[in-house]
Amino acid sequence: MTDTEHARGEEYEGPARIDQTPVEVRLRGHFQPIDGRFHWYGRITSDPALETHTPGSTVTLVTPYGEASGRLSDVDPWGRFRISGTGRPPF
Repeated sequence: MTDTEHARGEEYEGPARIDQTPVEVRLRGHFQPIDGRFHWYGRITSDPALETHTPGSTVTLVTPYGEASGRLSDVDPWGRFRISGTGRPPF
């Protein structure tokens, strides 16, 4: 998958924005029949501008295909936040 390819409904890898900070993301999602909602999740590339955010923060993630609110969680050893959300995904 190239940087801007878009696999409709299942995954997205490419440019995005949190607040006014451009970032790169790798996102995936699936419909969960137990609760009847779409769950999406992924990682955001490390960026010093995101250091003001803390795990548990809610942010708006914007991609060329849409936007959605997501919750930041753990930061991996490479400084990448995990983000997750439910409902309409930003891709």
